[in-house]
Amino acid sequence: QVQVVESGGGLVQAGGSLRLSCVASGSAFSLYVIAWYRQAPGKQREQVARISSDRSTNYADSVKGRFAISRDNTANTAYLQMNSLKSEDTAVYYCNVLRLTRHYWGQGTQVTVSS
Repeated sequence: QVQVVESGGGLVQAGGSLRLSCVASGSAFSLYVIAWYRQAPGKQREQVARISSDRSTNYADSVKGRFAISRDNTANTAYLQMNSLKSEDTAVYYCNVLRLTRHYWGQGTQVTVSS
């Protein structure tokens, strides 16, 4: 079982920045694939960024050039740096951990961007 805890959400003005953190338990953190998803009211959950164990990354087109995902294996933590935030980035952001063939989710953190 992997415990996943997100933090760092909040209220920010358009054009501002936030950094989300995702702490995951377990001694094999370096092998996990970490992804950030978001879900806005009335919309489906979508993946916004992913980082593999080899630190390769993928981003949704809507956030390319604005968001950056990273990981610190020594701290069992992944980050999502969000810059140039827009009102359409408002959502609950979830961290997803893939360990072997199982997915684990955090409880989510709210990000609200005011225009």
